[in-house]
Amino acid sequence: MGVTAVLMLPLLLLGISGLLFIYQEVSRLWSKSAVQNKVVVITDAISGLGKECARVFHTGGARLVLCGKNWERLEILYDALISVADPSKTFTPKLVLLDLSDISCVQDVAKEVLDCYGCVDILINNASMKIKGPAHKISLELDKKIMDANYFGPITLTKALLPDMISRRTGQIVLVNNIQGKLGIPFRTAYAASKHAALGFFDCLRAEVEEYDVVVSTVSPTFIRSYRVDPGQGNWEASIWKFFFRKLTYGVHPVDVAEEVMRTVRRKKLEVFMANPIPKAAVYLRTFFPELFFAVVACGVKEKLSVPEES
Repeated sequence: MGVTAVLMLPLLLLGISGLLFIYQEVSRLWSKSAVQNKVVVITDAISGLGKECARVFHTGGARLVLCGKNWERLEILYDALISVADPSKTFTPKLVLLDLSDISCVQDVAKEVLDCYGCVDILINNASMKIKGPAHKISLELDKKIMDANYFGPITLTKALLPDMISRRTGQIVLVNNIQGKLGIPFRTAYAASKHAALGFFDCLRAEVEEYDVVVSTVSPTFIRSYRVDPGQGNWEASIWKFFFRKLTYGVHPVDVAEEVMRTVRRKKLEVFMANPIPKAAVYLRTFFPELFFAVVACGVKEKLSVPEES
């Protein structure tokens, strides 16, 4: 009996591995079919996440509209996609200059996209601008610029493309947000405010457009790290706050976020929160035990202020 059990264990593990492999392959093929021939707009295709989203959706056969503030970097991305793509299964991406912090140009970009393809099936709002510093040292002009880039820009583009989705009774809008849309982190006042505002807008919009079969999805990672495995070392390790939110998380890799965006589109998921247990616990702590949460935050800030700045 003992020998039989020992022999069965490897076979069981092999069977489970085979089933997982089959599931992953089916899921991958299903993801591709979900976006094939769809017009997909990526608002910041030249960022780390934007490049990975472009790769995933281009491979899936989407008609890509790649937006960005730098034409040269857009062309580099274009060449990279074309060089590895199968022309019989993919479409040539369209490049569009877009700076969401310049609200005056957003309507023209929306018109250019609609004139080119006639519609937009999926809008991925992933463009973002970050700022760090004490609130009293950040100018009101910079606060406004952050709000334009992270809030007014995305909602202006969304409003411009939404009537077509409503009239066709189909479409999906994906907001790639941040954990700071759910809770505020010290020294990120302008950034957190813009992320809270964006999340509030798209949560409301989701309910408004449901009757038209337009899906609104939000994907909120802790933060999207660079392509390096680990963040650089430094004195930030001595801060409770940064240990709490960075040391044990290392953020989410752009590849993982892009694949999650694809799954979100395929499954039409409404909200995704990409985080390890500690940031998730912080969100629940903020919701159910706010006084304790605020005490932990204040403690982290006081300790950070006692840490000497790096040269």
